[in-house]
Amino acid sequence: MQLLEVKDLKKGFGSETFNTRVEVLKGINLEMKRGELVALMGPSGCGKSTLLNIIGGLLPGDEGNIELADVNSKEAITKASGSKDRIEEKLNRDIDGDGKIGSSNNFSYGTKPPNKVVNVRRRGVGWIFQDFHLVEHLTAIDNVAMALEISGMEQNEAETKAKSALTTVGLGDRIDFGAEQLSGGQRQRVAVARAIAGSRPLLLADEPTGNLDAESGSDIMKLFKILTRGENPISILMVTHDPNLAKQADRMLLMKDGIVAASDIKSAWGITDEEEQE
Repeated sequence: MQLLEVKDLKKGFGSETFNTRVEVLKGINLEMKRGELVALMGPSGCGKSTLLNIIGGLLPGDEGNIELADVNSKEAITKASGSKDRIEEKLNRDIDGDGKIGSSNNFSYGTKPPNKVVNVRRRGVGWIFQDFHLVEHLTAIDNVAMALEISGMEQNEAETKAKSALTTVGLGDRIDFGAEQLSGGQRQRVAVARAIAGSRPLLLADEPTGNLDAESGSDIMKLFKILTRGENPISILMVTHDPNLAKQADRMLLMKDGIVAASDIKSAWGITDEEEQE
């Protein structure tokens, strides 16, 4: 099932009047399937974080369009109808014959300002950053539950979902530990739990292992693979500068000169199979 489509997305900063305009994204096109782990690589300043900010509804693009399937609305239909056959029929209507995202039950944005895409952030996209962004004096479960409550969830439901998410990331025995009592790898797991607790189908991870040692970084990658292969698979778009981490993803994309230059690193860098063997 196709989850995300980005079409001809463009974004620049600065003023043309004062000759300070810089075009960062010059026509980004990419697609992601549900349950796919995609590594996004490229030199510093090429627009990787800008792209994530637009997909995540934090920044408007200048041109282009983004389509993101609203999987959560379909799950809500499942709960309401109680009929698997009816749900399958609904899903088939929402997906075009070629597997593309259909016209209903999806978010369509790209150039809309953040205040117009609140539901994208509430239901569609979760974030994982290089810095964990935890509240130090709160426990692990409170850090996760607080984000859900801010989104409008009742306290009891938020705590239940937070506990489930922490168990999923392997911290079921650390839910009452303060953030300051956790290791770097455990803190990042709390951040992952916070991102998945709202059942968002797409996670945007901006250098998620940048502040971790090699072992903890490897553990986070293993966790990402588990999340993408679960009963309700999550898609993860991960920015990284580490080619060893990128190799563990399902696909690698290289951004270069404001566009997606290639869908695999070898062809983007012009490396042939013969040269690699040498």
